[in-house]
Amino acid sequence: MWMRFVTGVLLALFVIAVLFVGGYVFGAVALLVCVLCVYEALNSLKKGGHHPVHWPVYFALLACAPLMLFVRPLAIVPALMIACFAVITQVMRRETPDLTDMMVSLLPILTVVLPGLCLITLSGIQPRPLQAYLTTLVFTVSVGSDTFALFVGTWIGGKKLCPKISPKKTVSGAIGGLVGATGLTVLAGWIFMLCRPEAGFPPLWVNALVGLIGGVAAEFGDMLASLVKRYCSVKDFGSLFPGHGGMLDRMDSILFSAVVIFCYHEVLRFLA
Repeated sequence: MWMRFVTGVLLALFVIAVLFVGGYVFGAVALLVCVLCVYEALNSLKKGGHHPVHWPVYFALLACAPLMLFVRPLAIVPALMIACFAVITQVMRRETPDLTDMMVSLLPILTVVLPGLCLITLSGIQPRPLQAYLTTLVFTVSVGSDTFALFVGTWIGGKKLCPKISPKKTVSGAIGGLVGATGLTVLAGWIFMLCRPEAGFPPLWVNALVGLIGGVAAEFGDMLASLVKRYCSVKDFGSLFPGHGGMLDRMDSILFSAVVIFCYHEVLRFLA
C-alpha cells in the first residue's frame, strides 16, 4: 500500500505538470501513453493463448492521431477501415485461420485506439483555457470515480457489482464512484470559473451532468479491463508502475472518460 501511495503521488504530480504545459506536449505524452497501452493489451491477449495481429493496430493509432488533430474526426474512417481490413486479411491468410484471433486483434482498436484518439485530440482545442478545462475534466472524472469507488466500496461493502468479472467491486463502490466523479468535476468547473470568469465556462449543472455520464463511462472502462484481464488470466496488464500495474491499468477509466469529454466538446462546438 505504501508503494502504491508513493507511485500514485508521483503519477499525480506528472499529470498536473503535463496538464499545466498543455498543448501538443500533452498530445505527445498522450500518444506515447496510448502506444504503451496498445502494447500491453496485445501482450496480455498473447499471454491468454491468442495470436493477435500487431502492426495494423499501431498503424490505426499513429495514422489517425494527426488526422484527428489537424484535419477532422471523420477523416480517420478510411485509416480505421484499412487497419481493420489488414487484420482480417492477415488472419485469413494464416495456415489455420482463427476467428477469435481476428476479434481479439480488433478489440484494442475499439477499446484503446479510438478512446486514445479522443484524448489526444483534446490537446489541439483552442482557446487554451477551454483546452485546460476539458483536459482537466478527463482526470477529475476518472480520479473521482476510481478514488471514491475504492474507499466507499471498502467502507460500506455490500452487494457485489459483477462478481464473476471483479469480485472486489461492489454496488456501493460504483455509486460512490459516480458521486466522486460528479463532485470532483463540479469542483474543477467552479475553480475554473473563479480563475477565468471571462472565459465563459458552462454552468456548474453542466459539469455535474458531464461528471455523472463520465463516471459511468469510467466505471465501464474499468470493468471492461477487468474482464479482459480475467479472460487472459493475468493480474495486471504490466508492471510499469509499482503497486499499480501497467499503463493500461491506470488508463482504463481515463480513456473511456476521454470519450465523454470529447463528445462534450463537440456539443459545445455545435451550440457555439
